[in-house]
Amino acid sequence: MNYKKEVKLKALKKRDLQFQESDENRLIEMAWQDRMPFEIIYLQYGLTENQVKNKMRKLLSKKAYDRWRKRVHGRVTKHSKKCEHKPDRFQGPW
Repeated sequence: MNYKKEVKLKALKKRDLQFQESDENRLIEMAWQDRMPFEIIYLQYGLTENQVKNKMRKLLSKKAYDRWRKRVHGRVTKHSKKCEHKPDRFQGPW
């Protein structure tokens, strides 16, 4: 991995992105949807799977977060590499 990409990845991980309420609501909606892989969330919001988990932990109540994790854990459709169908588009915030 070259130096520029490594620095960019470190900067992205350390940065706590500030979202508007509408962005947070859309992120929660996308995370709950079965056929919305984490890769599309990354393309739209720049959040990795672990960052989405941490964000959901902050945005949801503990009980709702636990239900979401139970639902998402091991779900093939949340990872595009494991999924047979390939999502070709997503709805933007526009």
